[in-house]
Amino acid sequence: MKQIFTVSQINSYIRRIFDSDYALRKIFLKGEVSNCKYHSSGHIYFTLKDAHSTIRCVMFANDRAKGLHFRLENGQMVIVQGNISVFERDGSYQLYAKELELSGAGELHVRYEQLKRELSELGYFDFERKKPLPSYPERIGIVTALTGAAIEDIKSIAARRNPFVQLYLFPAKVQGEGAAESIARGIRYFDDSGVDIIIIGRGGGSIEDLWAFNERIVADSIYEARTPIISGTGHEIDMTIADYCADVRAATPSAACELAIPDVYSIIQQFDRYRDELAGRMLYRVQEYRQRLLGAQRLLEARHPGTKLLRQKMLCQTLSERLHQTMDARLREARHELMLRTERLHGLSPTARLTGGYVFAQDKAGRPVASVEQLTLHEPFSLIFSDGEAEVTPVSVTKRRGISSGAKTRQRREDISTEQKEE
Repeated sequence: MKQIFTVSQINSYIRRIFDSDYALRKIFLKGEVSNCKYHSSGHIYFTLKDAHSTIRCVMFANDRAKGLHFRLENGQMVIVQGNISVFERDGSYQLYAKELELSGAGELHVRYEQLKRELSELGYFDFERKKPLPSYPERIGIVTALTGAAIEDIKSIAARRNPFVQLYLFPAKVQGEGAAESIARGIRYFDDSGVDIIIIGRGGGSIEDLWAFNERIVADSIYEARTPIISGTGHEIDMTIADYCADVRAATPSAACELAIPDVYSIIQQFDRYRDELAGRMLYRVQEYRQRLLGAQRLLEARHPGTKLLRQKMLCQTLSERLHQTMDARLREARHELMLRTERLHGLSPTARLTGGYVFAQDKAGRPVASVEQLTLHEPFSLIFSDGEAEVTPVSVTKRRGISSGAKTRQRREDISTEQKEE
């Protein structure tokens, strides 16, 4: 059975073939503009032709702001960058333009894009190979024209930011025939001279004026250099190949100088802040260690044998004083008790009774005579008074019957006194 396609299917299939062909994407075409029409929507429709063929082209309004910087007119020789695809409704292919340039600059742009793509694949633009700028450079090499605004601006900015930095100039040719070789020689010269930073650039210009900075020889010299390089070609919008290869890109030579040379007065202020901060930290540390030292000293003194001995001595003195106080108190109590007992004992002593008119009788052996039954007639015994004694001889003895309770009590006291005396 036959397979039948619609026209739309075929046109769509052909469009997909065009869109998948890498050779038809981001291509550059050179030709003369004809049939140029500006649509009310903002789109531009035109035909690009050469001596033998034509191709329809369209540039949409949203691509004009970035890709077209002049008014497109019939008869102009241009270079168009874009994609070729199929317009399915008409079944025709056309160029969808993204960028347009006049032919003179356009040819240079093609060479620029080709070299840029090639160097990018070789790693010339890789961020990992970018060298950092030194913080405090002393010697800076400058590759630019001997005369012109670029070198004058650099000298002025350097004198203002840091007059101690030494500037060295390699008077290179920056435009025209031999300019690329001259710039490359300057880079190699300073790279071998041991400067801290190399600045390359010029005071701006058209793409033709800046073309020396798009040459392969300049890119190679930047890539091979050991010294950090700042590129300042004086073009705010477009970047040169040298800008991509350099370690740092600046919009102008003046900006490159600003990046290379730090402001010495800001550095001095920064050092002053560091000094004050360091002094504050040191003072804090000194005070901290002083307190720790005093603490260690007090701890050492507390553990010193002399301190321990003094503490023990003071403790012994305190205990000794406490012991003496206790002994004195005990002694006073004992003396008081002794006095009370002495007075009590003296009150019970027979001799104390003698002062009241009583006498104490004892035989020759010194034994107390408590009863007449102990007496023998005509055998002397002694009577003891409070102030002396007398020897008497009984001539008669009469025993009484019944002794009063008072006599019994006195007899008991005399017996107790006699026992204490014998003891």
